[in-house]
Amino acid sequence: MVSDWVSKEMESVDIGDKRLNERLTEVLSMMAATPSKSIPSAVNGGHNETTAAYRLFDNGRVDFENILEPHIDATYERLAQEQTVIVAQDTTELDLTRPKVQVEGAGPLDGNSRFGELLHPLVAFTPNGTPLGTLSGELWTREHGPSKADDRKNLPIEQKESVRWLDTHRHAQEIAQQYPETQIVCVADSEADIFEVIELEQESPENFQWIIRSCYDRSLVSAGSDEATRLHEQFTNCDVIYRKQIHVRGRDQKLACDRRARKQPRNSRQCEVEVRAMTVTLRSPHRPDRKLKNTTVNAVLAQEVDPPEGDVPVSWLLLTNMPISTEKEIEFVICYYCIRWMIEIFFRTLKSGCRIEARRFETIERFERCLAVSMVIAWRTLYTTRIGREYPDVSCECVFTADEWQPVYQLVTKEPPPKKAPTLSRMIRLVARLGGYVDRARDDEPGPDSTMRGMERLHDISACWRSFGPAAQLIGS
Repeated sequence: MVSDWVSKEMESVDIGDKRLNERLTEVLSMMAATPSKSIPSAVNGGHNETTAAYRLFDNGRVDFENILEPHIDATYERLAQEQTVIVAQDTTELDLTRPKVQVEGAGPLDGNSRFGELLHPLVAFTPNGTPLGTLSGELWTREHGPSKADDRKNLPIEQKESVRWLDTHRHAQEIAQQYPETQIVCVADSEADIFEVIELEQESPENFQWIIRSCYDRSLVSAGSDEATRLHEQFTNCDVIYRKQIHVRGRDQKLACDRRARKQPRNSRQCEVEVRAMTVTLRSPHRPDRKLKNTTVNAVLAQEVDPPEGDVPVSWLLLTNMPISTEKEIEFVICYYCIRWMIEIFFRTLKSGCRIEARRFETIERFERCLAVSMVIAWRTLYTTRIGREYPDVSCECVFTADEWQPVYQLVTKEPPPKKAPTLSRMIRLVARLGGYVDRARDDEPGPDSTMRGMERLHDISACWRSFGPAAQLIGS
C-alpha cells in the first residue's frame, strides 16, 4: 500500500511510462517506511519486489532529475504558501569508497584515497527551520584531483567547480521572480564568498535577499581617500549595537592539516556575542577575463565576548543585501543565517538515516537514482521532526493517519487511544520515544535520528494494527 504522503508528493511524476511511474511511487513508499534498511529488507524481502526495485535503479529511462522532479514541483507548491522562505545552498561529499573495486563512474574526492560524487542542492526552509523540500540539485564527479591553486586562479569562474554557487544563486533569483508574493532569502556559507556571486546583487528582484558568510578580508572603497582599507579593520571603528546569547554547536576537526579557524574543533556551549553592523563598498578584485564592478553591501559582525581559553571564538561576518537600519532588522540577518545549519542536518539525515553512502551499487548512475529517492525520504523525515515545533497544537492527523497514531499512542502510553487525536507535537514525541528519545523536558525536542528510528517501528506497528487491531476484528466479525 502506497503511503498517502507519497501519493501526494509524486502526483506530477512523469517518467514517460505509467508502469515506471507506479513502480517509482511504490519503491519510494516502501523505502520511506524503513529508510535505514537494505533495499531487499525495505521491500519486505520478496523476490519480485526486490527485482522490481533494482530494475528501477537500473533503468536508463529513469535518472536523478526526473525522479526528483515531482518532489521539486511539490516543494514549489509549499513555497508559494509562505510569506518568507529561506533557501540554503551547500555542497556535500558522497563517499563511495570501496575496499577493492570502486563504483564505476565515481571520481576522486581528495587525490586518489577516496572516491565518490559531490552533491550541491538548494533546499527551502521556513524561518522556523521546517524544510519545504529541495528546489534543485547538482551532481558531479571529478575526473582528476583538485588542480593547483595557481592553475585555478587564471581560469574563468565558468570553468571552476565554484560556478555552482553562482548558478544556484542565480536560480534562487529566478525563483523569486516566479513567486513575487514570497520573500526569498538565499543563504550560504563562506565557500560562496565569491565576488561574482555578490555582484549579482545588482540584478536582484525586490523580493530576493541574500546572506553570505564572509571568507576573505576584502578591500574596501573609501570615500574621499585613496588609501586601501580592509573589511575587518573597518569594524574596529564600529560601535557595538547590542549583545545577545547564542548556542554554539560543537564540531570535530576533519583534517589535521586544515588550519583555518572555521575548521578547528570546538566545544558546544552558550556564549555571548557583540553585534556590529555597517554598510560598505567592496572593491572589485582583478579578473583576467572580465571587469567586475565595485559593489555596496551591508555587513553584520557577531563576535564572541570572552571565549574559553584554548577554544576557537565565534566570529560571524555576514554580507547581505538585507536592511540593517534597526536592531530588529539586524536580528533577522543573524536568525536567517542560522537556518543555514538545517541543510547540514539534511545531509546528516541523508547519510546517517538513509545510509545513502552504504548502498552497494556497481555504477554511479544506479547510485544517483537511489540518491534522488533518498533525498525525498530525508526531507520527509526532517519535515516530520520539525513540523511539530512550528505547529505544535494542530491535530496529528495532518501528518499521521488513524491507524498510525492510535497503535503508537496505546503502545507508548499503555492507555487506549483517545477519541480525539493528540496534538502533532505530542505525537512526534511518542514516535521519537519508539526510536530511543528520552522525553524528560519540554524544551528538549526530538531530533531526526530518533524520529527516523521511531518512524521505522511505526511502520511495523501500523501494519500489525491494520491486520489484528480493533478495525480488523470488526471486519472479521
